Formats: sequence, C-alpha cells, structure tokens
Amino acid sequence: MAERLIFLVDMESFYASVEVAERPELAGRPVVVAGDPERRHGIVLAASPEAKRCGVQTAMVLFEAERLCPALVVVRPRMRRYLEVSLAITAILYRYSDLVEPYSIDEQFLDMTGTVHLFGTPEAAARRIQADIRRETGVRARVGIGPTKVLAKMACDVAKKRPDGLFRTRGDDLAAWLYPQPIDALFGVGTRMRAHLERMGIRTVGHLAAFPRETLRRRFGLVGERLWRFAHGIDPSPVVPPGSDGAALPKSIGHGLTLPFDYRRGREIEVVLLELTDEVLRRLRQARALARTVSVGARGADFGRPEGFFRRTTLPAATDAPEDVYGAVRMLFRRHWDGAPVRQLFVAVSGLVPDEERQLSLFSDRLKGRRLAAALDRLAERYGRAAVVRAVSLLPAAQARSRAVKIGGHAAE
Repeated sequence: MAERLIFLVDMESFYASVEVAERPELAGRPVVVAGDPERRHGIVLAASPEAKRCGVQTAMVLFEAERLCPALVVVRPRMRRYLEVSLAITAILYRYSDLVEPYSIDEQFLDMTGTVHLFGTPEAAARRIQADIRRETGVRARVGIGPTKVLAKMACDVAKKRPDGLFRTRGDDLAAWLYPQPIDALFGVGTRMRAHLERMGIRTVGHLAAFPRETLRRRFGLVGERLWRFAHGIDPSPVVPPGSDGAALPKSIGHGLTLPFDYRRGREIEVVLLELTDEVLRRLRQARALARTVSVGARGADFGRPEGFFRRTTLPAATDAPEDVYGAVRMLFRRHWDGAPVRQLFVAVSGLVPDEERQLSLFSDRLKGRRLAAALDRLAERYGRAAVVRAVSLLPAAQARSRAVKIGGHAAE
C-alpha cells in the first residue's frame, strides 16, 4: 500500500486577502478586518501581511492595532462573502482529489494519495493548487504536505514562513524541523497544556517525543497518549469529506462568544450560558448524537493575561435534554466563577455517542421534549434562528437575537 499523501491548504490572512483581492486600491496597504466596533470594540479578525509587519495580530483590540499602525485601513467583515470564497476554494480542491475535508473556513485537508500521479510530484501538484486559487480568488494559499493529517498541519505552519508557501515532510525528518520547536508548536498544545508540560521539563517537541509514553498517559490520560503520538507524527485519522458515509461523530461540539462588554452579574451571565447551551444542543441534534460530558469556560477582558476557568463534568447518562445539559452548565459556572468580570463564555459537550443509544427511564418521559426540540429546529431552519427564542432572550443581557442575523458572530455583509 502506498504511503498516504495528505495536503493541508491554508489561506493567508483569509478575510483580509478577500477584501484586498476585491478592492485593488487596498493592495500594498496595511488592512485589517475588524468586528463590530460598536459592540465589540473592534476586535481584529484578520490582518494583511503589511499590517502584521507593524505588529498587528489577530484578536488584538482595534485601538491597539491603530496605535501600532496609524495608517491602518479598517474593513468591516463580510462573512457571507468569505463563506462563498471558501466554497469556491473547496471546488478547486475537488479537481485534484475527491477526498477533501474542510478543517475551518480557511483551511482544508485533501488526500492526494490516489491522484498525485496525475499532476507530477507532490510539490508540483501543490504549486498548481496555489496557482489556481490565486488566479480564481486572488487569495494566496500555503500548503503543508505530509504522510498524516497532523504532520500536514504542522508542515503548513512551516510553509507559512517560506517565500513559496510550501513545505513537505516525509515523516523521517522530524528531528530536523519539528523537534527543535517550542512545545506549543505541536498541534493540540494550548496555553494550559504548555504550562503543565513545561513544569515537567518538557519545553520542545523533541523533549515530548523522548519523554516516557506511559508517564504521559498516567499524567494526562488519553490526551497524553495522543500528544506523544503527534510528536512522533502518528495520526491514522482519514480525510473525510462532509456528509460522506464514513463521517464519524465529532469528538466534541462547542460554542462560545465574546461579550460586547464586561458582564458582572451572575444572573446576566447565566442568560448567555443558556443561549449557548441551546445552540450547542441544536448542533448536537443535527449530528444525531448524545453527550456524556459538559464543559464550561469563562474568561476576563485581558486576553493577553487569561483569567477565568474551564471545567467539565460527566453526566450520569448520555443525553441531549436541555434540562440535563444546562443544569450541568449552571452548576459548573456557579461552582467555579469567582465573581470577576466576564468577557468570554464557552459551552461544549463531548463524549458523543449516536442518539439511538439513548438511556430509557421508567420515571420520566422525554419524548414530548424531543418532539418540541425537533419542531423548533424546523422553524429555525425555515425562518431563521430568531423566529422563535426563549423569553430570556428578550432581556437586555441576551445575545441570541442579535447574533442570529450574523455569521460567526459577525455581520454577514
């Protein structure tokens, strides 16, 4: 069997690149796409290379970006247009392989194992993909190539630093390019995990690769096992096109938002948590799944010095019942919130199983609740998510109605 050949195609400064491509007068100027300044104080969603050279970064508050770069051009987001361009790029990738898996709006995996011979070498195929995307959308693509998805993903991080936007690893060269990198360069290592690993003396990817596997597993469970495998480039997960018969359940479903200002009252925060829970459960039902684990996160306004908490709990049985899931969300929030102002909230469910594995009960009938949820889902699909909302979503603290007319929390146009 031929070794797998996986590409990760990533769009450079995607939102900003779309704007520059469609407004030639912006070419060569420092451009940022920023959120709604009236409600979010202009969080930077994307920055052009010229803006990045001034020190502007994604997620930076707009006034700080303008301080670093007085000549900054600020463009409001057009999420519907970005989705259209993303779908156009997906169509381009399908010319090269029938195994294309969108990873995010600006990143897509494709499995070239069975088709690369039609286009020459892997590098030649990647250059053709880059040229097609640039010619048809005006966006520059970077391509990471590897024998697994995780290596393609990390190879793409290297490609972003190269003039040609291209890097290939064969998996036997990790000591040369991956192991010297800091530990948070490894896919799956965030701020919290980095702190844990650094306290164990693990500061580079190479340190982690050389660390005893069983020790990591005892310390972090399956997460430790997965990180050890990633450090060795091991990742058997396939490239699965959306909607294909082989598509597995997601590992988790989550939804979060940045609030327009600091929320200080628990009652108001719980209104938003209920709305987030409803959105997560809607997506859980779409996946035809139930969840065993519920997670809640909250952070303050200083994104440079994260404060807050992220906690989870396991339910007695897998469920999609709002009263069970929101009950766990509220319990976690009340138990771990220290009363500090909150600017970001996040709700997620994990431990997913197919919904036919539903636990029956002799003492409660959930059928009526499931029928009601299905009817509300149909109304939302036909008339929009603002067509029917909870009464609490009419309160000033609520966010659901204002976000229902946006895409990804931002203006569609």
